[in-house]
Amino acid sequence: MGKTKELSKDVRDKIVDLHKAGMGYKTIGKQLGEKETTVGAIIRKWKKHKMTINRPLSGAPRKISPRGVSMIMRKVRDQPRTTREELVNDLKAAGTTVTKKTIGNTLRRNGLKSCSARKLPLLKKAHWLAHAISTQGPSGQLALCTLRALAFNFLRKSRATHRAWPEARRPPGSPRPRGIGPTGPVHNPDMVAA
Repeated sequence: MGKTKELSKDVRDKIVDLHKAGMGYKTIGKQLGEKETTVGAIIRKWKKHKMTINRPLSGAPRKISPRGVSMIMRKVRDQPRTTREELVNDLKAAGTTVTKKTIGNTLRRNGLKSCSARKLPLLKKAHWLAHAISTQGPSGQLALCTLRALAFNFLRKSRATHRAWPEARRPPGSPRPRGIGPTGPVHNPDMVAA
């Protein structure tokens, strides 16, 4: 069952006063028109904490109000490429100062991921060549073909150096094992099929 409306402070104080006068939970409930369990809960809270008002919840309150969260979610839904910096500026204009980390936490809490685009450096020659090919304009067709050929040769050579054939592990001058070649088994005419 959902939470019902809270009792006012006057009603709570009246329940405590009637309890101090010696009345039971059921009698107080009938007199004030409240349930017995509600009366008991208020009296137990008063006995434990010596107060009838609701105590504040533990932890820090939320920086962004529910209205601010709905504003963020609406903007991200309409424009998925919105950055956290833009959301921070929008909230600042609305009167709430938060950090990008808070925005990311709020998005994650509502089922979205906030991520930064990764920028990879062009470390190898093949990366530079691929970048040059992709940024080539329509006028440089000859240069484009040349760059493609260079990139293909570079990649072919770099792959060839990483292969580990059995000859590479053999000491120099020793005979190659029979039946094994750089591309697979070698036909040996001395071997007769049984």
